[in-house]
Amino acid sequence: MTDTLKTSVAIQAIGPRGRRRAPSGVRWGSPGVYLVALILITVCITPILYIIIGGFRTNSQITNDPSGWPAPWEIANYTDVLGSSEFWTAMVNSTIAAVGTTLGAVILGVMASYVIARYDFGGKAIMYSFFAAGLMFPITVAITPLYLLIRNLGLVNSLGGIILPQIAFALPTTIIILVPFLRAIPKELEEAASIDGASRLGFFWRMVIPLSLPGVITVGILAFIGSWNGYMLPLFILNDASLFTLPLGVQNFSSQYSVDTARVLAYTSLSMLPALIFFSMFERRIVGGLTGAVKG
Repeated sequence: MTDTLKTSVAIQAIGPRGRRRAPSGVRWGSPGVYLVALILITVCITPILYIIIGGFRTNSQITNDPSGWPAPWEIANYTDVLGSSEFWTAMVNSTIAAVGTTLGAVILGVMASYVIARYDFGGKAIMYSFFAAGLMFPITVAITPLYLLIRNLGLVNSLGGIILPQIAFALPTTIIILVPFLRAIPKELEEAASIDGASRLGFFWRMVIPLSLPGVITVGILAFIGSWNGYMLPLFILNDASLFTLPLGVQNFSSQYSVDTARVLAYTSLSMLPALIFFSMFERRIVGGLTGAVKG
């Protein structure tokens, strides 16, 4: 009886024409959705590919056929940019600013999120709403008073004048993502840790941080990429070319070599390549962290 039942199930799975049917739980969705997604991906990737491939062309090739392929492929543009000290100076400055912003946003964000998620106090909802409202506050609106504040603090023309404001603007996203993670940690776990002699600070470092690690990695990546691509704030704060980050370096380089389009494209490609690689490596971490935040 059992063998007959298994044979019947196998026949139904294979189908009358010998082709195996897809499991009933798998749904591929509408082809129109995939078509729209493919169009959007193409629209997003095409400019990036054009810039990268354009760096392998000469100025005459770009002038004669702006949409053509390199013939032949020229790597001199990329080697010239990699051999310039201006590029590596901007790379180091961007790295310092991005790492400082990431560390500050993660450390302060985890601490603030822990208080909002685990403790009850007056004004808790107002504080959380205040951080949520920060998501709708663009830096372009606050750039003038922010510049005056940074000038009064003596941080103009320094990387510190970029890192501190970027931490502040990264905190709303950090807190909105981390609060659900920290709120989902069972209180029984904290009580058990307290019985074992762990202090609140010890529970925070030994239990809270490891359990919320997916969210911490997500907000860290978002803060890093946001700082790496920042343009408006460094434009107002930095005046010394030796402190320029990569976005300002691209602008400065394109001004100096405005007639050398191929080299400008190569510089732009190398400037955005680290962020693309970094984002591609941790894409699953970002999706997983955001999924956990929504579930929480």
